[in-house]
Amino acid sequence: MISAYHAKYYAHELTRRDTAHGIGRLSHSLFDAKVDLNPHQIEAALFALRNPLQQGVLLADEVGLGKTIEAGLVVCQSWAERRRRLLVICPASLRKQWAQELQEKFAVPTVVVDAVSMRKQSVGDLLSTLQAMAGKAVVIMSYPFAAKLEAELRAIPWDLVVIDEAHKLRNAHRSSNRTGQALRRALDGRKKVLLTATPLQNSLMELYGLSTLIDEHMFGDEKAFRRQYVHGAASMDELRARLGSYVNRTLRRDVLEYIRYTERKALTQPFEPIDEEQSLYERISAFLQREDSYALPRQQRHLTALILRKLLASSSHAVVGTLLTIRDRLERMLNGAEEDDGSQLLEQLVNDDDLEQDYLEDEGDLEGGEQRQLQKDNLREEIAELTAFIDAANALETDTKAQALLKALTLGFGKMADLGAPRKAIIFTESKRTQEYLHRFLSANGYQDKLVLFSGTNTHENSTAIYRDWLEEHQGSDRVTGSPQVDRRTALIDHFRKDDGSGAEIMIATEAAAEGVNLQFCALIINYDLPWNPQRVEQRIGRCHRYGQRFDVVVINFLNTRNQADQRVLELLTEKFNLFSGVFGASDEVLGRVEGGLDFEKRILQIYDTCRHPEDIEAAFNTLQSELEEAITDRIKDTQTQLLENFDEDVHDRLKLRLDEAEARLDRIGRWFWGVTRHALAKCARFDEQSYAFSLTQPPQAIASLAPVGRYQFIRGASQPDMMAHAYRLSHPLGEWSIDACLKTETPPALLKLDYAKHGSRVSVIEQLRGKSGWLTLVHLSVTAFDTTDALLFTGITDGGQVLDQETCEKLMAIPAAAKPETLSSEMPGILVANSERRVQASIAEVLEANQRLFNEERDKLERWADDKLLAAEEALRNTKSRIAQLKRDGRKAESLQEQAEIQRELAELERKQRRQRQEIFVVEDEIIEKRDALLDSLQQRLNQKAETTTLFTLRWQVV
Repeated sequence: MISAYHAKYYAHELTRRDTAHGIGRLSHSLFDAKVDLNPHQIEAALFALRNPLQQGVLLADEVGLGKTIEAGLVVCQSWAERRRRLLVICPASLRKQWAQELQEKFAVPTVVVDAVSMRKQSVGDLLSTLQAMAGKAVVIMSYPFAAKLEAELRAIPWDLVVIDEAHKLRNAHRSSNRTGQALRRALDGRKKVLLTATPLQNSLMELYGLSTLIDEHMFGDEKAFRRQYVHGAASMDELRARLGSYVNRTLRRDVLEYIRYTERKALTQPFEPIDEEQSLYERISAFLQREDSYALPRQQRHLTALILRKLLASSSHAVVGTLLTIRDRLERMLNGAEEDDGSQLLEQLVNDDDLEQDYLEDEGDLEGGEQRQLQKDNLREEIAELTAFIDAANALETDTKAQALLKALTLGFGKMADLGAPRKAIIFTESKRTQEYLHRFLSANGYQDKLVLFSGTNTHENSTAIYRDWLEEHQGSDRVTGSPQVDRRTALIDHFRKDDGSGAEIMIATEAAAEGVNLQFCALIINYDLPWNPQRVEQRIGRCHRYGQRFDVVVINFLNTRNQADQRVLELLTEKFNLFSGVFGASDEVLGRVEGGLDFEKRILQIYDTCRHPEDIEAAFNTLQSELEEAITDRIKDTQTQLLENFDEDVHDRLKLRLDEAEARLDRIGRWFWGVTRHALAKCARFDEQSYAFSLTQPPQAIASLAPVGRYQFIRGASQPDMMAHAYRLSHPLGEWSIDACLKTETPPALLKLDYAKHGSRVSVIEQLRGKSGWLTLVHLSVTAFDTTDALLFTGITDGGQVLDQETCEKLMAIPAAAKPETLSSEMPGILVANSERRVQASIAEVLEANQRLFNEERDKLERWADDKLLAAEEALRNTKSRIAQLKRDGRKAESLQEQAEIQRELAELERKQRRQRQEIFVVEDEIIEKRDALLDSLQQRLNQKAETTTLFTLRWQVV
């Protein structure tokens, strides 16, 4: 049985704050996380937590190694330690994915914040609303929105800020980089975790820019960094050593023993439009090539044309709906409405077809926004042209591309059968109208009741029916979150996942499924419409080809054989970006060097818009390709390897050791948590030892509303997961209540008999104590300095005088009690008290020594920063001295008195400047040293530590 003494010890183990460098620091997050253990991720998370004095770190693992999981572990641990003012800043397209990952894998509540949600949840001004959110959930927002809220973010003392895709801020040191500058100011002094696979793309200055975002005292100013590391003689080894304290990078080759990656295999599905389809395409294409038309608003001309071109390539059904919207706008203008700037039209097109929101965030075409004279005859002509296009599209009886989709599905499902993979396919389209048309088309061609749609709204009647059935099936379970948007997404994915014949074989998805959705159970991707944005293509494939995928992923791309530009786009994405083949697909190395997804799309649009002949198209794409080859060159690769890759011979052994430590620790946590739960809920639940599960029959009154009656199973440790049981974690209200109850349990001095036979496995050190007895005391030590560290210190002796070490005492407290503890009247021996006090003092000294090491690390950083700053001041003086020496040489060679006089005037001015600079150096030196000393003083004050001890229990023990 688990006694109160066992339970109290276990509860304190589950809540104590371990040292930052030990695996115990991550105990809570590792146990609660619904993720596989990978040693490099544990290593990275511990690196981020290592030094409480640091303002942040950069986690820079190669693409595909799970940086989100690493940051999630740190976020989860912060949440467990009640440091809950947490902020995630990421690209807008990744906000939902972050929310889903943190909720599903770490059970941490999240809130995605934008202008709409701020208005809905307003409790006053923006700051008050944001303060109300912070602490209750992880706040997630986009880069532009975070920059707009600079003042509000600065006013909140965030415990941790995660910045994803941090390479977007590599120019944060430049005054022209408004977003980077705003975030530097807003997050100054806050603990930060930056994530990027490409910390160094084109220049060493990018590393400097990222360092300023973390801590402005990492290096001196920009000039000093350039002189030392970009143009100067300072060694790469020196820079590598300085980066080592805040940059952590793992390579794919380091973890192949732990992670199995499948491959991508690309197939092409050609189709040849019939003459009527090709004619319609060419007529609309010529219309879009006009430099001036009312259909394309001047200020949004390029974005509107970009959308029309993509919809034109998607399907006639998609382009008809868009042409109707544009025609309606022109008819309103004909009836007297003023021409607008096009932003409303753009928003309507994006929303109607569920297109990427990036279009709305673009600044548009800033030139040409002036009002133009309305020519009604020209307007009527355009309306007539649009009507003719719409009629021609509606008259089409054949859809060559849709017919090709049936062939692609047959081909793809054949490949799935060969691989032994599930008969599942996801079809991506860029248009919601195309999506709904394909649903009707496939339903009529053999796939009735085998389809599921996924979009930004998920309001299709078929989707609503699936959602209702899902709600009924999961009513009363914690699968239902209460958020209709989240629950609809979950219901549709669950329906797609089912493999018992009742689910869907095919998901037809818009771009909404390219973000925030994990579909590892599907290995067939069909790009019905291929985005021009390589980052978007990679994101689509990444939904299926990711960690956890068991099969090779087949990607089928459609190719219009009558469109040369389409052929060249597919060639670029295939050959230059390497998107569709290999183990890893496009690397962040390559994607990061593209100007930006939308910018790249505009470059391709320019070719479509300006090239009218095959030779023009060929020449334009050749130019673009050569520019890409230059951008994707490996000219920076050698430097990146030298600075950021791990050269330790023992990296493999260290990762293996880290994994072994984590697994052993989690095994102990599982036993402790099971013991605490059994003790606290002994009267409220029936326990199933084999399955690590229990049936709660009567919840504790204090949390009755948060812990419904039913079956619960540990999130970790069960050999066969019960999908119908509540997931039971340390952070579950019932788990927290059980731990709190055991922390508070009464433990007066007592005799505790331990039954070794009931332990179930052999423990040699305890076997030697069978038949013996002695004393044991447990002290809780809490040391607060830079951070708070807890230690649980056992002191034990046998009646024969043998001293028991910490490990032996811990193993003693793993043996079940033979019966209830007996009241004890005799006093603890004096030797036990003395030994306990010595143990406490030794532990305090260890913590002080560790804190001193951290202090020295920060002191050294500030010393180097001061040296850098002085170097920059001295550089100007050296330049002046060099110029003076050159002028003196020139003066000796001067051929005329006039030339001599001019040189002497300049020389006199430079010598006065030299004297000023010498004086300024002393002033600058004093200022820098004064600032350094002030920073060191503040560190020193934090080093002053406070120690508190509490005796948790003292007992007599007997091993029987």
